[in-house]
Amino acid sequence: MNDNEIRRNGSGYYDPTAYEAIKRTENKERSFDKSDEKFYKLLNSIFDICELAGFHVENRIVLKEKETGKIWR
Repeated sequence: MNDNEIRRNGSGYYDPTAYEAIKRTENKERSFDKSDEKFYKLLNSIFDICELAGFHVENRIVLKEKETGKIWR
């Protein structure tokens, strides 16, 4: 879908509100960066290790990335 198509609603009229909402959603999807990917790989590894060892994670895991200081909850 190109930019002109999403600027217009189903009736063909210009709809800036819907356009801005769609663009924000697309930008959030693109913002999934290497840090996010690294975190989810780590989290899946933790769950896999627990499963193999016969354990189950019961509560929230909170991690802080050393490099960026970002806290993952």
